[in-house]
Amino acid sequence: MIQYQSRFCFCSLAIGQRYRALALLLAQDIQKYSPNTALIILTDKPQDFSTQSNVIAYKHRQQGIKCYHDKRFVISKALLDFNSCIYIDADMRITAPMPSNIQWIDEPGISARACDSMPLKYIKIIDGIADSKLHKEFKVTQNAAKKLGIHQNWQNITFVHEYLFAVTKDNRKENLFLEYWGKLAPYFELNGVLDGEGNAIGLASAKAGLSIRWCEMEGISFFKDRTEMVRIKKGESSVERMSIYFEQQQNLEYCNSLLTKISTQPSQLFIRLLNWIKLCFTTLNNITFYYW
Repeated sequence: MIQYQSRFCFCSLAIGQRYRALALLLAQDIQKYSPNTALIILTDKPQDFSTQSNVIAYKHRQQGIKCYHDKRFVISKALLDFNSCIYIDADMRITAPMPSNIQWIDEPGISARACDSMPLKYIKIIDGIADSKLHKEFKVTQNAAKKLGIHQNWQNITFVHEYLFAVTKDNRKENLFLEYWGKLAPYFELNGVLDGEGNAIGLASAKAGLSIRWCEMEGISFFKDRTEMVRIKKGESSVERMSIYFEQQQNLEYCNSLLTKISTQPSQLFIRLLNWIKLCFTTLNNITFYYW
């Protein structure tokens, strides 16, 4: 039986065969580079992780129209047994040994590898060069802030780029944060912003009084394809050194056969429709918040 450290764990969401396969690679990285650290995973098929001793996998059925806001459930699960959790997207990798004396993990609140103030996030709106999708996201986010009664604090609300961030307990403020995120998730989805969890994280933390800070996350060396391409352009990395990670991700994430895509699309559309209908019904108990 593995003796996990109690300070923190990693956690992730892995729905669908592609992301389960990617999450297995991530689990192997964590086992290699941080062997006493657990990886909590919510997934549609926990049995796929049965041979990975550092993974604690729980059955999860997609709750949102898309999966983005379902991240809150794995964070909630992780914080039941650990003081801190580091959320990491399933398609990312850990690339080097992690030290055992990470200091920033003990700071209460949210430590985000990438974040912006809301005004900076939506600066293209001010400059008049934003596309219609960003305009819609901006409008829905501002309306959500008004619903929560925090719109006057807009300048101080933080948008979190949600691919890598840590949540550390802070006198139960983290519970309020997850509660408000759960309230906001249907609002964003019912208003057509299906990938607005970075906005919801910022609004929910502001309402709950849970601090957000930018953090370099010293001690975690990670691979994320888009981030790595930026590093390569800056001369901070090289294609040759990271080629194995690019190849493995492309083989699993981008090379699905046409038959696989055709066979899974109807079920995905059905799940989205069913969850949309469920959201419409479950939000009727708060018509003022969701529909007025």
